Amino acid sequence: MNIAKMIDHTLLKPETTKNQIVKLTEEAKQYNFASVCVNPTWVKLASEKLKGSEVKVCTVIGFPLGANTTAVKVFEAEDAIKNGAEEIDMVINIGELKDKNDAYVENDIKSVVEAAKGKAIVKVIIETCLLTQEEKVRVCNIAKKAGANFVKTSTGFSKYGAKVEDVKLMRETVGNDMGVKASGGIHTKQETLDMIEAGASRIGASAGIAIVSE
Repeated sequence: MNIAKMIDHTLLKPETTKNQIVKLTEEAKQYNFASVCVNPTWVKLASEKLKGSEVKVCTVIGFPLGANTTAVKVFEAEDAIKNGAEEIDMVINIGELKDKNDAYVENDIKSVVEAAKGKAIVKVIIETCLLTQEEKVRVCNIAKKAGANFVKTSTGFSKYGAKVEDVKLMRETVGNDMGVKASGGIHTKQETLDMIEAGASRIGASAGIAIVSE
């Protein structure tokens, strides 16, 4: 198993500088990670630096709260794709899910999926730490119905990140047709292997180098 090819090499801190992004892209090429995951403002730069490499550019939409309107998420996704993003990690509208407004949540996801169609894959961040078991299952089913490519545990900016039992539940819910991305608080090779064992097909981590160097 090539763990590096399953890692999205991530840097989403608000204080990130240009030099740090350049370094991130160089590291990603060196270790042959699946992608770099950066905020939308850095997509163009990352895309330029990764040209000709196998490393994809992933960005985050409606991040980290998911509380933007659908129209804003769609515009953000289109803009990111135009700048070179090939993977879109979008945050669901958590409040609407809790209000059982499933039609809203589905349309929110579907609108971004349609904006990305044929150009980028879409991973749906459900923010597991804020959801009940029932809500986790419900939103995984909604994401599947909306045509997303992945469900993803966390932003890494809320109460806690990925948990093995959440990854397991997500995988059981979506079956084998979708990807499951575990992200947030994964720092060691063992934690990574535990997530993969539970059903994760992608890992989001800022500790990618430490993980593959172990």
